[in-house]
Amino acid sequence: MPRFLTPIECPSSLHAGNPHANRVSVPHQYRHRNGPCSPVQAKQELSRGEMLRRDRERTEYVIRRASRSRSKRLLDDGAVSVPTQLGSSYDSQQYVATVGLGTPAVPQTLILDTGSSLTWVQCKPCNSSQCYPQRLPLFDPRTSSSYSPVPCDSQECRDLAAGTDVDGCTGDWDCAYQLHYGSGATPTGVYSSDALTLGPGAVVESFHFGCGHDQKGKFDMADGVLGLGRLLQSLAWQASAPHGGGVFSHCLPPTASSTGFLALGEPNDTSRFVFTPLLTMDEQPWFYQLMLAGISVGGQPLDIPPAVFREGVITDSGTMISLLQETAYEALRTVFRSNMAEYPLAPPVGGLDTGGATVHLDASSGVLDGCLAFWSSTGDEYTGVIGSVSQRTIEVLYDMPGGKVGFRTAAC
Repeated sequence: MPRFLTPIECPSSLHAGNPHANRVSVPHQYRHRNGPCSPVQAKQELSRGEMLRRDRERTEYVIRRASRSRSKRLLDDGAVSVPTQLGSSYDSQQYVATVGLGTPAVPQTLILDTGSSLTWVQCKPCNSSQCYPQRLPLFDPRTSSSYSPVPCDSQECRDLAAGTDVDGCTGDWDCAYQLHYGSGATPTGVYSSDALTLGPGAVVESFHFGCGHDQKGKFDMADGVLGLGRLLQSLAWQASAPHGGGVFSHCLPPTASSTGFLALGEPNDTSRFVFTPLLTMDEQPWFYQLMLAGISVGGQPLDIPPAVFREGVITDSGTMISLLQETAYEALRTVFRSNMAEYPLAPPVGGLDTGGATVHLDASSGVLDGCLAFWSSTGDEYTGVIGSVSQRTIEVLYDMPGGKVGFRTAAC
């Protein structure tokens, strides 16, 4: 974990730069969870091994669920840009953004998650046995003039119940929800509606989110999760016209002191993007799945049979370390070790078994603390995962209506 010996000037949360002139920015940068500018600070710093253990739990959960589904191609059936900063829900290197919730708007620092669709925050009343500690005060719906619970007999509640990870109507008048994360955490609460402020003049009226009253599990000191998955509850769909529903992009910065962005809506110019078709999964429709064609190192393609990638890969901002099918991982590890042969191998760190202990490598392109930032699955019959480390500095553009995902390098 980096140590900063001199003060660092943090960017303003209200006047951060906008990387897309035609897109509105949420007034915070992606911030490294343990960085000096992060609005979320842990009470104690976790070891790298513990961070990786938690990340591995999430990865294995995603793979268990994804491997039960088959892939198929989706039919082709004024934007908001959110400067944010790198952060973590499990004291790893995930990403957070700060938005305003309610009227008047109350700052809420949320974990960016493309692997889930429902946004939720911790709400009053909630005691210490039901809610985990967070840096900012709990959101109090009683102080917001625009807050209302979603009725149990509403279409919104029925849409919520259509997702496999939520409860929907439970017999009470208000709509309830329960989520299940790979770490074993199970946030529950009341499905609600309120104003969501993304930036000056950029407000999503009647934004549907979860008002959490019982969070079992750890989410560090963040106020909740910002869901960017593919279901209707996702911010990507709720930020509809004129902002362009179902289209968004993000760029995850490489270091604790650098900034990235979350942009909602379609950019005017996509000429610098390269695109690949977006796949969908029969049983897990909220995942963004792509078909991986191959892997190259130093411009040289690895000798990996195309059939190894037949189950595709999932892009997930909430997972740190990428997971490859076993054959692909072994090929990548062999080439990496060959290229690093002049350096002694470091001891394993939290399951990352490859690295050079005497050199510091830039972590922006798949290397973390001198180690190859990839896991290996137990075989080739599983779906892979492209985690946040492998996405750093690249703008990833999700176009759900267009059925495609684009990539623009060196974007942040």
